[in-house]
Amino acid sequence: MSESKAMILGCVGAELTAEEEAFFRREKPWGFILFARNVADTPQVLRLVSDLRESVGRPDAPVFVDQEGGRVQRLRPPLAPDYPSAGALGAIHAADPAAGLRAAWLMSRLHAFDLARHGIDADCLPVLDVPVDGADDVIGKRAYAGDPAVVAAMGRAAADGLLAGGVLPVMKHMPGHGRARCDSHKALPVVEASLDVLRAVDFAPFAALADLPMAMTAHIVYQEIDPDNPATTSARVIGDIIRGEIGFDGLLMSDDVSMKALSGDFSQKARAILAAGCDVVLHCNGVMDEMAAVAAATPALAGRALERARRALDLRAGASSESEMLARAEFDALARSVA
Repeated sequence: MSESKAMILGCVGAELTAEEEAFFRREKPWGFILFARNVADTPQVLRLVSDLRESVGRPDAPVFVDQEGGRVQRLRPPLAPDYPSAGALGAIHAADPAAGLRAAWLMSRLHAFDLARHGIDADCLPVLDVPVDGADDVIGKRAYAGDPAVVAAMGRAAADGLLAGGVLPVMKHMPGHGRARCDSHKALPVVEASLDVLRAVDFAPFAALADLPMAMTAHIVYQEIDPDNPATTSARVIGDIIRGEIGFDGLLMSDDVSMKALSGDFSQKARAILAAGCDVVLHCNGVMDEMAAVAAATPALAGRALERARRALDLRAGASSESEMLARAEFDALARSVA
């Protein structure tokens, strides 16, 4: 892993092109991420995942996906069932807290079954954002609840379910996307809430789960902390808040560098992300010119970032022995209670 570059990259289609294979072989990203465009059927996904790992010469290279349930789910039937949203799980919790926590754990354990059989070993879940009235719907039902304590408890259950299946959780979007009034895929949100409010609401679930192995940043300006830079490129947000107040010492990856919230060319954005204190740059869309610019600005994964990466990957070992059939039956019964 020591020669891997501090970046996670995507590819354009369901199989690697010769250009992509040569590029990955040369630039050696630390990991990869898959989207719906990369998914056709189970044998194809297994081939693609194998080819990605082969291209960097590392059979342990992590492969990520956004498999939340609800509207954000890259593997769909017949590869995986359509799962309910986090908000639907939150409704179970509102009626019966113990049942809600069990449902969150079970759904993540089922994600792990689905992902593991496709060779995928990291899921960008749980979403720990706390939505507020008037916020953009980019989070919406992707959140468990509007109460940070419930979000933290449900997020912990979800993360534990993934880990029980040997799949790494990535909590997002640190230090909180829930009050953004625009979609950071399209524009740069600015949050004007006071630091006291942010601490009590937005930061609280992340602080409660600060021991998790990986997290993804939010492309959001927090006016009270750093009015000039979004969290992803803010040394103040990452150093003082994420590493300091929240106490997170796991691997910190950026959200997608190709989102419109970030400014500059791709080399500039990658350099700014790493200079601010992120460990790894994430680029998702597979566009070769953009990936080449990111790679040109990204050094080898080294030092504390490499230690964090190794520590995270060590947690993939050994899935627990639950029966998938029984877990599905139990989860389906809980899900029907709020259908």
